Amino acid sequence: MKILITGASGFIGSFLVEEALNRNADVWAGIRRSSSREYLQDPRISFIDLDYSDKEKLKQQISGHVSRYGKWDYIIHNAGITKSLDIRDFEKVNGLFTCRFIEALQEINAIPAKFILMSSLSAYPNPESAYGKSKLKAERFLESQANFPYMILRPTGVYGPRDKDYLLMLKTVDAGWDVAAGFKPQKLTFIYVKDLVKAVFLALENPVSNKAYFITDGNVYTDKAYAQIVKAALGKKFTVKIRVPLLILKSISILAEGFAHLTKKPSTLNRDKYKIMKQRDWTCDVTPLQQELGFQADYDLERGIEECVKWYKKQPANHCDLQAVSPFSS
Repeated sequence: MKILITGASGFIGSFLVEEALNRNADVWAGIRRSSSREYLQDPRISFIDLDYSDKEKLKQQISGHVSRYGKWDYIIHNAGITKSLDIRDFEKVNGLFTCRFIEALQEINAIPAKFILMSSLSAYPNPESAYGKSKLKAERFLESQANFPYMILRPTGVYGPRDKDYLLMLKTVDAGWDVAAGFKPQKLTFIYVKDLVKAVFLALENPVSNKAYFITDGNVYTDKAYAQIVKAALGKKFTVKIRVPLLILKSISILAEGFAHLTKKPSTLNRDKYKIMKQRDWTCDVTPLQQELGFQADYDLERGIEECVKWYKKQPANHCDLQAVSPFSS
């Protein structure tokens, strides 16, 4: 089985590569030359740097690969961005580049047996954020293609070892702060990265195609329950509870974005991320995933967070330590 995993150097991508190797697949990791290979050290991995910005060059790259190695049996398109200094980059990278990739595969007759698009719950049903809109654009284009076998996966909040965004929450709570966005409780859903990988390979193996599925662990948590689970895993008996009004959070997001432009480093907190953070209800129906693909999560939030904390605490202090941070770090 020859499989291409784009965005392989990222948090989710590296776990996808590991599982593909566990299945003795011929794995091609799609990454940029400048990307870290920290979690891609296995000598069995082959690498390819696809240029999505130029469709003709992209077609030449894929044609060259097919001539030498044969076409990929499966493609997991996990590449994309979640933050950027320029909001227009979301549409370009997550939307346009994905469409270009799909077109190139068809134009040179390199269509795989199944193409997995890693989308997001943020794309459904009526996204407000530029990130969600860009993912929806890719979904709609894929759904419009005839004779192209695909599966769209819409995971909710993905967490686990190697992740940097949820690490911020752990560090904040470990520093003694319990920070929540807004006064109205949030309904949250999560999926542990290893369970997401499990769902991806179920989607590859199942004969069902041309469908979309939401992916969560099947549970719904309040923001308060989430904080309690994190505190328990960290062994924190006391934290200072702070609920940041959405108007203030929006102002902080604007300031963080402005600072990011000055430093030329994208911030986790920005105006587009604010549109996601202000949402109060992240529930979705995972019944089709369970009934049609036979998916059942191995990790609930308690088990997943405990494993995250154990992993983070084993890392070198200069890598991702659980040290004191401001509750408004970005």
